[in-house]
Amino acid sequence: MQRTFGPKNISPSTTLSGGDFSHREAELAKREGILEERERQIGEKQKLIDERLEQLEKIRKDLVFKLEKASSMQSDEAKKILLEQIEKDLAVEISKKIKEVEEEIKLTADEKAKEILADTMVHGFTDYISEFTTSRVKLPDEEIKGRIIGKEGRNVRTFEQATGVDVIMDDEIPDSLILSSFDSVRREIAKVSLERLIADGRIQPQRIEEIVKRTEQDFEKIMLETGEKLCQDAGVYNLPVDLVKILGRFKYRFSFGQNLIQHTLEETRIGVALAKEIGADANVVRLGCLLHDVGKVVTEGDEGTHVEKGVQVAKKFGMPQEVVNCIAEHHEDQPFSSVESILVYIADAISGGRPGARHENVEDYIKRLSDIEKIATSFEGVDKAFALQAGREVRVVVFPDKVSDDELPKLTHDILDRISKEVMVPGAVKVTAIRETRFSDTTMTLPS
Repeated sequence: MQRTFGPKNISPSTTLSGGDFSHREAELAKREGILEERERQIGEKQKLIDERLEQLEKIRKDLVFKLEKASSMQSDEAKKILLEQIEKDLAVEISKKIKEVEEEIKLTADEKAKEILADTMVHGFTDYISEFTTSRVKLPDEEIKGRIIGKEGRNVRTFEQATGVDVIMDDEIPDSLILSSFDSVRREIAKVSLERLIADGRIQPQRIEEIVKRTEQDFEKIMLETGEKLCQDAGVYNLPVDLVKILGRFKYRFSFGQNLIQHTLEETRIGVALAKEIGADANVVRLGCLLHDVGKVVTEGDEGTHVEKGVQVAKKFGMPQEVVNCIAEHHEDQPFSSVESILVYIADAISGGRPGARHENVEDYIKRLSDIEKIATSFEGVDKAFALQAGREVRVVVFPDKVSDDELPKLTHDILDRISKEVMVPGAVKVTAIRETRFSDTTMTLPS
């Protein structure tokens, strides 16, 4: 007999027991509670969303109001307001960044910079002795002065026409004559010619012209020899003869009392040492340093600065473009185009700015210091400014209620940037800003 295993048939009419109903009711109640809690959470989120939307709408209306107000302004006025607000907001952040960068540079660069500069200054040492061009000629006696003047002044007129200088006779110095000319080479030719005439004793128009002509020929040789020696000392060879003669004029040219031969040799040696230190093209730097001031001894044409004249000379004699750029950029008249141009600029500043290298007349000195102080006090928030150490240091006193501590680094940076662009100062300039707040009080005097 076969048996089948499986679920038993349950009749549809079968009913649930009381325990099953209780279990189902509990389950439904639990689910109902969960739904109520979810509904409460959704209600809270909806309320938060409504509040956020309300805030956003308020912000939107505020922005629309500001835009409507700004739209009534001129574009330049609106731009100015926006830029002022942005600069004010970023001033603290910029100052912090400047401080961080300065500290990082100090930690990593101070020692290396000292080593490089010390080494290059040692290389820049020269044994050249400056020969200051004098414009005074010593006379052996009073009688010779009358012979130099000649009958009705014909001798002195011939001498002035032949040399291109003015002869000044000062009664306060009866034993000397003063020669005046903007061209130091002409003045030196006149000085030597006059000394030769005095030694010769034959002072007459024809003899004057002969002596002056012979002296000019001698000076051509002297300047060629001087230019050749300068080039050899600088390590430059095979330059055109006419360019070498122009460089020979450096012997008779001074800048703030510093002879150009001495300055050029110093600068060249410093620049080459720096180029070798950082791996730049030493040959470009060498030639750029040698020719950077050639425009100062060019007398042909009066138009243009010595930088512009120097560029013209370099192009005339076919110098490489890199060298022409060094000449054009050594006073930052144009943006630096290469590392070599920067090195020529640095070497020039070191040679011209070292202690004892240069001097200037009192009027120019006072004007430079006055210009520096005017630039510093032109900035908002600056109370006083004092230029010290020939303009190489500037101390700025600010109003404490107008300039915060965080804004000081940016202020000093801006002042330094303007001074470097508008005032010619030999060497580096240091700007120190001072901000202090003082409080004072006085005791009351009681009546006796």
